[in-house]
Amino acid sequence: MVSNVCGGAIARPDGTTNTRETHEGNRVNPLTVFGLFAVTAMLVCYALEKRSRWFILGFAGACALGSAYGFLQGAWPFGLVEIVWCAVALHRWRVSRLTSRTLNTP
Repeated sequence: MVSNVCGGAIARPDGTTNTRETHEGNRVNPLTVFGLFAVTAMLVCYALEKRSRWFILGFAGACALGSAYGFLQGAWPFGLVEIVWCAVALHRWRVSRLTSRTLNTP
C-alpha cells in the first residue's frame, strides 16, 4: 500500500486498495500524543518564563521530554538539539536562582 504525502491511500498497480490499512494510518498513536504534550509544554513554559523562574525549570523538563520523544520516534538530531536546549535552560534556571538569592540578601 502506497500513501501520498497527506496520508491518503493510493491505488495499487492492480487498482485495489486496502481500506484497513487506510483507516489504521489515520489513528493517533501514543507516541504522537506524548510528542504533542512535550512540545506544547515547551511552548507554554517558554511563553511564561518572565513570570517566574520555575517556568524556566519547566521548560528544561519539557525539553527533556521532547528529547525523549525525538529519540523514541527515530529523529535523533531532534533529540540531540533538545538535550542542548535542556542544558541551556537548566543553566539559565541556576543563574536565575543565584541572582534571586543575591537580590534578596540584605
